[in-house]
Amino acid sequence: MNTRLTRRTLLKTAACALPALAQGAKLRIIAFGAHPDDCDIRVGGTATLWSQLGHAVKFVACTNGDAGHPTMGGAPLARRRRAEATEAGKRFGVTYDIVEIHDGELMPTLENRNLVIQKIREWNADLVLSSRPNDYHPDHRYTGVLVQDAAYMVVVPAVLPTIPPIKRNPVFLYYEDRFQKPTPFKPDIVVDLSSVWDKKINGLDAHESQFYEFQTNVNASIEVPSDKEERKKWLSKRRTPVANEAVKTSMAKWYGASAAAKNPLYYEAFEVCEYGAQPDDARIRELFPMLPKKA
Repeated sequence: MNTRLTRRTLLKTAACALPALAQGAKLRIIAFGAHPDDCDIRVGGTATLWSQLGHAVKFVACTNGDAGHPTMGGAPLARRRRAEATEAGKRFGVTYDIVEIHDGELMPTLENRNLVIQKIREWNADLVLSSRPNDYHPDHRYTGVLVQDAAYMVVVPAVLPTIPPIKRNPVFLYYEDRFQKPTPFKPDIVVDLSSVWDKKINGLDAHESQFYEFQTNVNASIEVPSDKEERKKWLSKRRTPVANEAVKTSMAKWYGASAAAKNPLYYEAFEVCEYGAQPDDARIRELFPMLPKKA
């Protein structure tokens, strides 16, 4: 009798036959964002927790952000945003890369896909994160498309043959968003940031051009405090997430009902992309060692 296995089943079966951390003795995580603050917003807190546990994290901005300011632009703004991202990386404990593509001009080309594949392979990633390919901003959408398109190609030897393929297909995750079409975000994993919320805000604070200058241009009613410590408190209030019932349910799964009942919930949430390796709960706990052993 012939048995036909789906590609997902084959990936899960192969993953079970490999050691927990095929890429090395410690986790290697790479996160992609469209601009030099996107990773910070979506995964800065979890990255801090990984870093504190001794794991290696890289943030990659797929554009240089040279259009993201009400009065500055071009090379001067790109230099400023690179300096801000570098400082934020130090505060989070991560490595920060910025691709020299103009803000607003990222396209899902073969060249850019190969660049994403190259960065994932060179980092030897166990885990890859990005935005979903549906968003109001084309750079966000195409970052999601490029990373999603790399999810299988990173293990194919004949693709980009000058750079050795990863031996084990990483797990690919999406950041949380509020978009409902074509499908709403599904919070498969929720990480409690209570212990590092202030550190996340401190990392975001490094992006002064974005959170204290650009946002006031977008919304003229916003008034930013001049005192540095008051600005951080103001930023914390603006960035405190609002958890829906799906997030609370997932939080209860990983941390228990009492953790999910907190108000507010300081968290970051992630959805498993169906194109990479498909992790079971045990594998998720390996990739997210900050999760408690049992809820």
